[in-house]
Amino acid sequence: MKKEQNKIKDHTLTLNNSSEDHCSSWVRDLKKILTEFSNRPKSLKVLINPQSHKKEATHIYYEHVEPLLKLAEIKTDVTITEYEGHALSLLKECELQEFDGVICVGGDGSASEVAHGLLLRAQMDAGIDTNYILTPVRTPLPLGIIPAGSTNVLAHALYGITHVVTATLHIIMGHMQPVDVCTFSSTGKFLRFGFSAVFGFGGRTLALAEKHRWMPPNQRKDFAVIKTLASLKPEDCEISFLPVKAFQDFQEASRNEHRTTESDYNDQWQKIQGHFLNISIMAIPCCSSVAPGGLAPNTRLNNGSMALAIARNTSRPEFVKQLKRYASLKNQFNFPCVETYTVTEVKLQPRNNCGYDTGDVEFCGTSRENHYPWNIDGDLTEVASEVHIKVHPQLIKLYGGCLEGMNDYK
Repeated sequence: MKKEQNKIKDHTLTLNNSSEDHCSSWVRDLKKILTEFSNRPKSLKVLINPQSHKKEATHIYYEHVEPLLKLAEIKTDVTITEYEGHALSLLKECELQEFDGVICVGGDGSASEVAHGLLLRAQMDAGIDTNYILTPVRTPLPLGIIPAGSTNVLAHALYGITHVVTATLHIIMGHMQPVDVCTFSSTGKFLRFGFSAVFGFGGRTLALAEKHRWMPPNQRKDFAVIKTLASLKPEDCEISFLPVKAFQDFQEASRNEHRTTESDYNDQWQKIQGHFLNISIMAIPCCSSVAPGGLAPNTRLNNGSMALAIARNTSRPEFVKQLKRYASLKNQFNFPCVETYTVTEVKLQPRNNCGYDTGDVEFCGTSRENHYPWNIDGDLTEVASEVHIKVHPQLIKLYGGCLEGMNDYK
């Protein structure tokens, strides 16, 4: 029912009049009314990933999206990407000032790459050293997402449904949502922008799946999950995090008393050490068809916080129960082995390099010796040392409607 409520459909209204002058007057008046909607885009840069999911993205755009954009008299410049990283390279170099927004037709990996590219370009234009981004600037161009992937978590969060026409009409009408974005860095060096990350089971599953890209996507994912579960072992980690309440208290004290110091700020950090099966850090709800309640159901798109969910070492059957719970609307965190926190920053430091064997793939960190696999927005990122994740409120605007409350599941 919620899905149907979020769906938007296009309708045709026919106005008839025998007078050509009257018809021309109607057209002029309607166009004048439309110009008063300041957020409506007039020109869009469109990036299509032809390899997304079932390789339907190109067909989806030309059959369902482009006709609506033409009706709305929106100019488009279309690029069909040819290789991984093509969209990023293009966004770093092309002239963007002639566009009102950028559209990505693809899955979550494509959307994440385009968002990263837009934000990276904004830092470059602002003269910020992209190797060491501490306080990023917002990107002036909004991003629109046409869902053409397998999970489409961003589309779910923005539209409440993975419906191509709904996504297109939100873009045409200029509906926008400011969205929080995370920076990922290691040893002080900036790695990338992103919305979510998984370490441990989630990272190792993706690393194994990447080793078997010759398989069909769904088969590859199932194989990687089963294989990783078969050799399930915990990660020895140290997790430091800054709770939202502590961060807010520090900010308030800084404004009112002007006596706070960096050491006061550092004292607010909390630390956990131990063995963990999975660690998730999410700045968005991460809803999908396989996780209707979301991987982080209490997180919003722009509340300036992240959800930190930690699954401590437990038996394989108990961990599998927790994973299966994501497929329902029940509380997937209601397990003794799971802890959740609302945070603004996280630092994760692996403390062992022994690795383990999955049968045909030896993990020592991951495919590269002493490197650990992270799943960041569905992309494999390998890091050898501590990773620092920090949320930056409302760093990017995404085309989409206001869906507050859509994740308030009972």
